[in-house]
Amino acid sequence: MAKNKEITVYLFLGFLESGKTKFIQETLEDPRMKNGEKTLLLVCEDGEEEYESSRFKAGKVGVEFIDAIAELNAQNLANLQRKHYADRVIIEYNGTWLLDDLFEAMPENWVIVQMMSFFDSNTFLSYNKNMRQLVFDKINMTQMVVFNRFKGDMEKMEFHKVVRAISRRPDIVYEYLGGKAEFDDIQDPMPFDIEAPIVEIEDRDFALFYRDLSENPQQYVGKKVKFKGMAAVSKQLPQGTIVIGRYIMTCCADDIAYDGFALITNGKISGVQTKDWLEIVAEVGYEYSAVYRQQGPVLSAIKIDRAQPLPAEEEVATFY
Repeated sequence: MAKNKEITVYLFLGFLESGKTKFIQETLEDPRMKNGEKTLLLVCEDGEEEYESSRFKAGKVGVEFIDAIAELNAQNLANLQRKHYADRVIIEYNGTWLLDDLFEAMPENWVIVQMMSFFDSNTFLSYNKNMRQLVFDKINMTQMVVFNRFKGDMEKMEFHKVVRAISRRPDIVYEYLGGKAEFDDIQDPMPFDIEAPIVEIEDRDFALFYRDLSENPQQYVGKKVKFKGMAAVSKQLPQGTIVIGRYIMTCCADDIAYDGFALITNGKISGVQTKDWLEIVAEVGYEYSAVYRQQGPVLSAIKIDRAQPLPAEEEVATFY
């Protein structure tokens, strides 16, 4: 086997009893998995459900257990892959471990080709409330979110909003107790009218607006926007250019950071200091700015007024 041969990795995320083991078991029972490749199954947590290797139809499958996060290192993982002559690796990851620990430990020739996250619908909303960082970690980069044990009286929108506040990337699947599965088809209109003569952003919607304008700037070019934000001023920026934005919490309190857009004041206000609150109406452009040191959304002021700060409990913008 070539030393640097690319090893495909299938990564399954979620907390205990979320359905990972059942899904992986069924995958390895599928005869279509028997394509001549040898498989290494890495199990990173000890759940109630055990694998029945006698039912695997995926060819040669070696099972190894990673009992401690200290065992996640490139040398150990590479040794396990070589031990089983594996061409592909399936990982059932521990729900209490962060993904960065795995990414840092993976050998350079391991390439993730699929990532799925599983949650028990009965506990998901509680986990999101009390262990937000771990939930965020399991959804942020995944390709699919599966809500197991879903019931007809559950409100899909509650689950949908949590996922979409973290990422628009993954498909969402609701799997009912009887085995029926439904793909999420809920549309995600923004809570503001992007086609209005002036796109007005409510204070509570700033985080969504910030992400949408950052990710889809061309949709806003030439449009007028109105919102309230906190100024940041730097002598390193060209005269007449400031930053207007908010503190935003993406995941948890530890990741709160100030994010904002370049604003050309056009002489509409003077004497602005960092942390001054302003309400602006501006036209959106997309060009190079020293704020980003590359191209990005640049707001050209039409009107700037001083504004009252938001209450302390509302000062940090969130997605949920």
